[in-house]
Amino acid sequence: MATNDYHFIDRWLVAGTIEEVYYILSDAESLPVWWGSVYHRVETLEPGGPDDVGKLVALRASGWLPYTLKINFRTVETNWPHGFKMTATGDLEGIGIWSFEQDGELVNVTYDWTVLANKPIVRKLSFILKPIFRANHNWTMRRGEESLKLELLRRRAASPSARETIPSPPKRFFLFRLFA
Repeated sequence: MATNDYHFIDRWLVAGTIEEVYYILSDAESLPVWWGSVYHRVETLEPGGPDDVGKLVALRASGWLPYTLKINFRTVETNWPHGFKMTATGDLEGIGIWSFEQDGELVNVTYDWTVLANKPIVRKLSFILKPIFRANHNWTMRRGEESLKLELLRRRAASPSARETIPSPPKRFFLFRLFA
């Protein structure tokens, strides 16, 4: 087993519908708006088909560690509204699968993420710093769950004044970035 391979399974529980969650998580361009503590820039390189299969986006993301990741995600499969599958290339290479299951008024969200770290600093130091890199991933996903809950509330708010009472998701985590 390579020292720079990672497999994460993250589970969130949010109030909403699977349709709402699908729309928010599949809209890559909006990630910097509601999950701005992690996603800094997203650009659509190829639009894909009507169900987004084939869509290719380039993004820059980071956690609390002092480096930024450049990743391209391509949607390779959709199962509206139960989830979608993406492949990743760039600083991380692998497969991510988002799955959504309705449970009453809640949605069970699962992200199954299997990747190889190609970014030189992560690849070279994984043999010793893997627990720290895992902690960085866990931090980013906690921010995602918190931010998704706030985004669901914001989108459901009946008026602009009601939306203003909902706290904004945290923006970027400012830690000196050594490796861009």
